Amino acid sequence: MKRQTKLSVIWVDAHADINTPLTSPTGNIHGQSMSYVLRELQSKIPVLPNFSWIRPCVSAKDLVYIGLRDVDPEEHYILKLLGVKVFSMSEVDQLGIARVMEETCDYLFSKVKKPIHLSYDIDAIDPSVTPATGTPVVGGLTYREGVYITEQVCQTGLLSAVDMVEVNPLRGQTEEEVQSTVSTAVDLLCGCFGRLREGNHPSDYRLPEP
Repeated sequence: MKRQTKLSVIWVDAHADINTPLTSPTGNIHGQSMSYVLRELQSKIPVLPNFSWIRPCVSAKDLVYIGLRDVDPEEHYILKLLGVKVFSMSEVDQLGIARVMEETCDYLFSKVKKPIHLSYDIDAIDPSVTPATGTPVVGGLTYREGVYITEQVCQTGLLSAVDMVEVNPLRGQTEEEVQSTVSTAVDLLCGCFGRLREGNHPSDYRLPEP
């Protein structure tokens, strides 16, 4: 598979995951994933065993965060330093999700339209909807806001890859919590692949003649 060198990333998450190994308060690698692929941070990443295969492939100007609400001070500094476009839950509340997605697309496509990688952490959604996840944070996206994001990204025609992470059935306290989390994740993925809440029909469908 050919590595994509020109890419836009929409990162939907409660967390920025942009700590470096040297700034992380916990040392948890899952909170550092963006720092490893961001070109502007490569001089801040120490050489670590088994990580030499990772190559930076994303520029800060091609990255947009949506749904942040649990950001470490070190991460906040990095985001401001690099001028990363961020729509925290404060902006989602203020602007509404439709405006957030409009501004996201305007920002990413203002110069060159690049393929989009959508990274979707299920904890972006409020834990009242998706409780079966490792690091839930209250005050997240509603189900409707979450699905709207996927519908709008799909309709750009530029979605080239999507990952859905942090769905953890072992974290559900009841079967209902597990099912709510899993079914929401499935609905989000279906939105990425073209399912619309208004309904769909095949492009070649015709009414049958009597």
